[in-house]
Amino acid sequence: MRMITFLLVGLIVHVVFFLSIFDIYFTSPLVHGMTPHATPQAPPSSRLVLVVADGLRADSFFTLLPNGSSRAPYLRSVIEEKGTWGVSHTRVPTESRPGHVALIAGFYEDVSAVAKGWKENPVEFDSVFNETRHTWCWGSPDILPMFAKGASGDHVYTHTYPAEEEDFASTDASRLDTWVFTQVKSFFQSAKSNASLRANLLQDENVFFLHLLGIDTNGHAHRPMSQEYLDNIGLVDTGVAELVSMVEDFFGHDGRTAYVFTSDHGMTNWGSHGAGHPSETLTPLVAWGAGVHNARRATGPQPYSDGFLQDWKLEHLQRVDVNQADIAPLMASLIGVPFPLNSVGILPLLYLNNSEHFKAESMYTNAIQVLEQYKIKMTQKKETTMPFLFTPFDVVLGFVGWTSYVVLVILKTHANLNRNPSVLQQVGEYTVIPPDLHV
Repeated sequence: MRMITFLLVGLIVHVVFFLSIFDIYFTSPLVHGMTPHATPQAPPSSRLVLVVADGLRADSFFTLLPNGSSRAPYLRSVIEEKGTWGVSHTRVPTESRPGHVALIAGFYEDVSAVAKGWKENPVEFDSVFNETRHTWCWGSPDILPMFAKGASGDHVYTHTYPAEEEDFASTDASRLDTWVFTQVKSFFQSAKSNASLRANLLQDENVFFLHLLGIDTNGHAHRPMSQEYLDNIGLVDTGVAELVSMVEDFFGHDGRTAYVFTSDHGMTNWGSHGAGHPSETLTPLVAWGAGVHNARRATGPQPYSDGFLQDWKLEHLQRVDVNQADIAPLMASLIGVPFPLNSVGILPLLYLNNSEHFKAESMYTNAIQVLEQYKIKMTQKKETTMPFLFTPFDVVLGFVGWTSYVVLVILKTHANLNRNPSVLQQVGEYTVIPPDLHV
């Protein structure tokens, strides 16, 4: 009878745990109704340029060539002279849509989105772009529209190439990135003679977003070790160098532009992504410009045991890793816009070059913004749960309770020899007690 009770309790517990998975992971965690919060201190930047090299692995970017040169010499010089760098750690699923949502909105997309498709918004969410005065985007039609569609007002402008251009069987997909850089050049050139556009560009709280799909497409078609993939990194590096020069010239080198270069996910050696292998989850992050700390030399052993520092020949420079969602509050802080309402990212202070007062205010704002979500979620849970069933407690207690119960049952069933006198008798018959231990 005791064993039947044990099995019934075990069945009920496991059914509850199983159903909880669907409630936790297949129901959107997003809540709405929070109040936007921005750091009250004046921001260090008027504008921010975000460049995302889709599908770029950290090792492919940071590792030097056999002759000691870099595939990305311009960005390497930024790392060594005037920027802060590190690894951005992504989460499963390592796909383009959830990666960009984490980067720009600051939260990790729930698994329920898998069943609804990643080309359109399964749920409405806030993002850094939505909080800006203006955001101009260039790149893939699979990524850009979702941030414009969810934005309040008409201030997120997207420029995309035709979907049929994304040909994974292409001999060389770097032309997708060339298209983006060419469009951006034309945009700034036209702004010189377009008074209205120029006026908008000269305002603060602006973002320019370049989504570069060539590396990812070449990786799928030719593998990350291919010449097409590796050469595409060099093309992107050259494009970023020209972009920075053009932006600085347009704004008169006013020292008010911040730059962030990163990737949404990496790629396996066989040209796939989506899972949690380090080749898929480790992506590069380089930030520089207004409000970003200059390159700093490492003052001692760095807290990273992955061995990459030596492989990348960067052990002499301080490395600052982040979780991918942390990049959203970093961008918001740099240009002084409210943190995305749904963000769970933690502001990486080591990237900021500002006063301690500014950093403290920024961290406080970050904490309040996350707390707002908790309060709304708590209120909603109370409203939709019967009062006597709503009991706030750590989920871990359920697992600990069940584990403790199982251990007690096992001990009572198999370890209590008092309930088996015959066993004790058998043990006594075959046990020899040394003479010096006799009482």
